[in-house]
Amino acid sequence: MAATMPRHTISGPSGNGLFTNGTPTRSWTVSTAKPVTYEVRFENGLLDPANPALAEAGNAAGTTGSRRLLVVEEQVQRLYGDRIAAYFAARGLDTETCVLPAHEQLKTMESAFRVVESMDGFGIARRHEPVVAIGGGVLMDIVGLAASLYRRSTPYVRVPTTLIGLVDAGVGAKTGVNYGRHKNRLGTYHPSSVALLDPMFLATLDQRHISNGLAEILKIALVKDRTLFELLAAHSKALLSSRLQPDDDPSDRRVAEDVLCRAVHGMLEELQPNLWEHQLQRLVDYGHSFSPVIEMEALPELLHGEAVCVDMAFTTVLARRRGLVDDDEAQRVLAVMDDLGLPVWHPACTPAAMERALADTVRHRDGQQRLPLPVGIGQACFVNDLTAPEVRGALEELRERDLALRSAL
Repeated sequence: MAATMPRHTISGPSGNGLFTNGTPTRSWTVSTAKPVTYEVRFENGLLDPANPALAEAGNAAGTTGSRRLLVVEEQVQRLYGDRIAAYFAARGLDTETCVLPAHEQLKTMESAFRVVESMDGFGIARRHEPVVAIGGGVLMDIVGLAASLYRRSTPYVRVPTTLIGLVDAGVGAKTGVNYGRHKNRLGTYHPSSVALLDPMFLATLDQRHISNGLAEILKIALVKDRTLFELLAAHSKALLSSRLQPDDDPSDRRVAEDVLCRAVHGMLEELQPNLWEHQLQRLVDYGHSFSPVIEMEALPELLHGEAVCVDMAFTTVLARRRGLVDDDEAQRVLAVMDDLGLPVWHPACTPAAMERALADTVRHRDGQQRLPLPVGIGQACFVNDLTAPEVRGALEELRERDLALRSAL
């Protein structure tokens, strides 16, 4: 984070004086602005003891620390725990590890409190002992929330180990946990000091979780990057089978790198000018208008990216029915979703659930739909006039397509 001091002013009703016409000032306006800077970078070989990046990540300028609290997702601990411990030992850092089971059903305040307990027991020195979160998007959201609450702001480092974490959850400012049946209802804006992205971790993901992350990459492609869409369309099978880290063919390596870098750049390009979401009309909300309800209704069947893809398939059909996307474009989009191993339909998509999702979105977006819809492939617009009959018509069309595909198998 930047060390720059905040810009601020304190003023009374008529200037900066303590007295106004001999009377003590009784009201004040406080204005302050704190610059926020954080780094996102690809860093190959993150667990190579010769690479200092992870050991040095998150230290405030001019400070060093010899200890780290690591919060590691339990599956990551099983797969990489020995290498993580060996790395920090080789770099001369003492560590304590909080192993946290982290999936959508455990994305709760109880999990955040477990992290807080570890931070308190460890005795975090805030300026030179950043918490290191190693895991998927759910874990990073939980750790980020705990870090934002602990002593009102504690630095932390994100090391995403899933594709969805690499291109989405690991690069923004938001933290959060679920509350009741509501996704991410409790949260803060607290970016990590640095996010270190190493595609090496993708090697141990199953293909379903690669597909899950590719949904968030497809989101960026559909609303702002036609070139990225064409890469996904042409190389879907290779991207899945290689887990976006091919070893041999330079051409395949270049495609995988282009896909990852375009996805991260596109996401950050949208987030940076609106990090605190003061502007509620956001391109990156594409796929996230109906999916929060779909995902929570379908738990534990659908992963986050899968629910996002169902949302995008539905809104692609909506856009086609409005003439924003032509028939060929809509078929291409749905075919690429199929090729990426992603669902375009789920029984949780009932008219009642989708209408409830739209109503919740309106509340979340300050009384307007602000619904992003694709315009062709690679562009989007926002609408505020979606109706219940439109929702039902698009749902029926999407369900019939799914039934036809299933019967053809």
